[in-house]
Amino acid sequence: EVKLVESGGDLVQPGGSLRLSCAASGFTLSDYYIGWFRQAPGKGLEWVSTLSRDGSRAYYEDSVQDRFFISRDHAKNTAYLQMNSLKSEDTALYYCAARNEGTWLRDPEKYNYRGQGTQVTVSS
Repeated sequence: EVKLVESGGDLVQPGGSLRLSCAASGFTLSDYYIGWFRQAPGKGLEWVSTLSRDGSRAYYEDSVQDRFFISRDHAKNTAYLQMNSLKSEDTALYYCAARNEGTWLRDPEKYNYRGQGTQVTVSS
């Protein structure tokens, strides 16, 4: 069974950090681009970041540039999203997704697989 499972979401104070994990099973994650998306209450799904298959190219949405860092561990078949200097506007349900092509990377509907999400709440 193909599955992506996110973890690491939590309640954190503004300025804090979290690391989200995305564990893949049933397929080889290194064959896919990895994307992170988020959905805030009452809003649509927003692209956050994408990492190439070999990890050499990372792309970020402007509001998270230099605060969030995407990475992957092929041996563990897992991807990560390190989130620093968190703000209240980062509060959302975060999803990871896998895409087998290097196009349309900001479109969640183009991804082949998506997890169920992990909740990140930034609040004092």
